[in-house]
Amino acid sequence: MNVMFPQTQKLRELIRSVRACKTAADERAVISKECAAIRTSLKEGHENLRARNVAKLMYIHMLGYPTQFGQMECIKLITSGQYAEKRVGYLGLMVLLDETQEVITLVENHLKRDLQDSNQYVQGLALCAIANISSEDMSRGCASEILGLLTSANPYIRKKAALCALRIIRKVGTADIVEMYLECYAINLLNERNHGVLVSSLALVIEGLQRKEGAAHLTTYRRLVPAAVRMLKNLVMSSYALEHDINGVADPFLQVKLLHFLRVLGAGDRKSCDQMNDVLAQVATNTESSKNCGNAILYECVITILAMDADPGLRVLAVNILGRFLVNRDNNIRYVALNTLTQVVSKDLQAVQRHKNTIVDCLKDVDISIRRRALDLTYTLVNSSNVRLLVPDLINYLSFANNDFKEDLTTKICFVVERYAPSKQWHIDTLVKVLTLAGSFVPEAVGNKLIALITQSEVALQAYCVKVLWGVMANNAPLSNGLATLDGSEEDALAYCKKETLLLVTVWCVGEYCNLLCDESDTDLAEPGGQEWQKYQPSQLQVISVLQALLQSHYVMSTTIIQTALTTLLKFAGMFHESADSCKQLLQKFSTHRDLEVQQRAFEFAILVDHLPSCPGLTDKMPPIEATAAAENGAAPDSADGSPAPEARPPAPVAPRAAA
Repeated sequence: MNVMFPQTQKLRELIRSVRACKTAADERAVISKECAAIRTSLKEGHENLRARNVAKLMYIHMLGYPTQFGQMECIKLITSGQYAEKRVGYLGLMVLLDETQEVITLVENHLKRDLQDSNQYVQGLALCAIANISSEDMSRGCASEILGLLTSANPYIRKKAALCALRIIRKVGTADIVEMYLECYAINLLNERNHGVLVSSLALVIEGLQRKEGAAHLTTYRRLVPAAVRMLKNLVMSSYALEHDINGVADPFLQVKLLHFLRVLGAGDRKSCDQMNDVLAQVATNTESSKNCGNAILYECVITILAMDADPGLRVLAVNILGRFLVNRDNNIRYVALNTLTQVVSKDLQAVQRHKNTIVDCLKDVDISIRRRALDLTYTLVNSSNVRLLVPDLINYLSFANNDFKEDLTTKICFVVERYAPSKQWHIDTLVKVLTLAGSFVPEAVGNKLIALITQSEVALQAYCVKVLWGVMANNAPLSNGLATLDGSEEDALAYCKKETLLLVTVWCVGEYCNLLCDESDTDLAEPGGQEWQKYQPSQLQVISVLQALLQSHYVMSTTIIQTALTTLLKFAGMFHESADSCKQLLQKFSTHRDLEVQQRAFEFAILVDHLPSCPGLTDKMPPIEATAAAENGAAPDSADGSPAPEARPPAPVAPRAAA
């Protein structure tokens, strides 16, 4: 009698059908139809099609469609006596299931039985499943069986058993299990001749020794340091071997594992470090750096040197290797080098300083991740001796930096400038450049610090600051009645008014030091090479005209700037009585402003203008702002826990109000 099977496609035909789909809807239709056929086949119990169905379910799962209905079929295939079906069942088990699903508990007995099978490939399938999807309970249940396979005569089984033991330690990690596996390798670890088994065994031992449960075995394993050093030296100095050669490097995987093993054993033990120094120097000098596998070995060697109490000369050699990585064309290698150097700065700043030019060049890289790492590293390199060299590079980076981290960059620049500034003039020049370039991304605390710094400066420097800030504002003034007030254009005005912190500081300084701004007398500065001075002194009419343009411009949206500008007008009227009428007329225009604070301030200030002659001290300069108050309102880039420090806003320096 002929048995009729349902019309199901082969895996190859299903792949061809999916690839022929032109739209996502067509693909969903094909998958839905095939899933229905698979369900029908599973329901009718066609055992001969079970392996084919599971193979198609794995493909459907990889496309992102649900396949939970076929999980039990994987378990049925695992129990099959045919190796081909068992292989598909184990593959489906590892693809369609994970350790969090309860169905996995039904497989444990089948796994234990296959671990004792006479066929090494069946054992290998079970070991692969345990190493990939075993849960904590399954790992604990299979731990003793895996221990027995670690001493198997077959290297194929020993290698897979070591990887299973690694999974068990990571999942369970109790003291008894860690001790059980570490004692298995305590003597014969490096006697293994099969490199694949040795790499797997080293991974297991390293994982165990790095855990607190295995720390007691470090003394025992340190006896293997001379043997590990000899093995690593033989690999570095060995001639070509076809079996283990990769791009001209002898077994880079084993070299990396041996270096990691030595790093674990050498941490905190001076005697072991002394035994490793020579071989680490040989690895660092004899490994080919033109190949990617050679760079992997060099990086592991660098990490090993930096993690131990190594010789100072070795540390310099390690940093120089990272310096060579910085000029590599591979962005991945450069990123790793920058990330590692950031960690090295706290241990050996002088060695990293030798490569600061290369690090600064990375700020111009097209890759944003490289620029971010280079920025962090450059920030950590700044000190009092190189602040004049590195800060300009950081400021230049502002012009093309991504908007996402301009605020963080400006905060870091201002922090190092405040900490290492060689003079007040240089400090002020730098902050003005940051305010000019960073635009609206500058935190308000930066402007507060600049105002505090100016108030604490001598008169000559105050005159310098107000003229520099005036020059920036005059060249970008908003339009007034359709005509540029000074040298500004429509585009310049829009861009300038977006820099609210710069605009706020400028308006405040113009009001506070208006007598110095309009004073034509020369002043001597300690550093004449700062910002360029304006070639002309603004007249009183020009100052009022620019302030009027700002107040009437639709570009200025911040009420804080408008309030400060009104205060500036009052102080200007108090300093220059001949301009009092013009200032009063401009103040009266804002007595009907939609903002209540602006309206009240304008109304009160307009009344105060008439009483200024009888109150000569009302518009005097503000006293210097205390340094402690400035520090409270602008903290370091990061707080103690690594999160951004909160920023407080200082009270606005305004003139006292008069009763209405």
